[in-house]
Amino acid sequence: MRLRELALCAALAFPLPAPAAPPTPAQVQQAVDTVKLHPDLGGKVTEKSLRWRPDDQPEPKDAGRQLKWLAELARWIAESGRVLMWLVGAVLVALLLVGLRRWILVRGGFKPAQRAVLPSHVQDLDIRPESLPDAIGAAAAQLWQRGEPRAALSLLYRGALSRLVHAHAVPIRAASTEGECVALARARLDAQHSAFFARLVQAWQLAVYGARLPPTDEALALCQAFDLQLPPQPAAPRP
Repeated sequence: MRLRELALCAALAFPLPAPAAPPTPAQVQQAVDTVKLHPDLGGKVTEKSLRWRPDDQPEPKDAGRQLKWLAELARWIAESGRVLMWLVGAVLVALLLVGLRRWILVRGGFKPAQRAVLPSHVQDLDIRPESLPDAIGAAAAQLWQRGEPRAALSLLYRGALSRLVHAHAVPIRAASTEGECVALARARLDAQHSAFFARLVQAWQLAVYGARLPPTDEALALCQAFDLQLPPQPAAPRP
């Protein structure tokens, strides 16, 4: 239809001699072809228009890489957030347990058991087991027979204190006196063993404070009965 309008314009611009009769279709087609050959009227016209892109058309490569990067970033943020939540939860649980333990200790009146510190010396006497011979009674008897009665009685007294503290759990302390040691042993040991310890302490006090040594047979009896009355290990309870 547009070509016909162009042809009509061309006919008006270049009038032909009036024909005796209407133009034939061949004449009209010839005029149209003539108009097409004109540089200002002929040729093709290119027009651009916007339209929706079909969904099945592939994405550009750059856009695909960007979307992949964003997806990886979102995945990393999600995983990091999950780990962070676990860490926060663990810290909260630990704080809760610590707070609960403190509350129980304060409100419930519970106190953690504390291991008693055993003394290494009583007064000036070394009662560490490693500072004493294994057979204390026999070693004290040898000292007495060699003419060293005070050393023999000192060894018996030190050995008795060491056995009471380390083997029989008698709560003797570094500042305990002889009388206090006898009272503590009487509260923890049976009558026979506590009486032996009291007799040994009396012999020790007479020798140290009164300069009076016991008879030889009595001193050797103390030496001979020492490891039986105050053994290195407490006696097993009777069934």
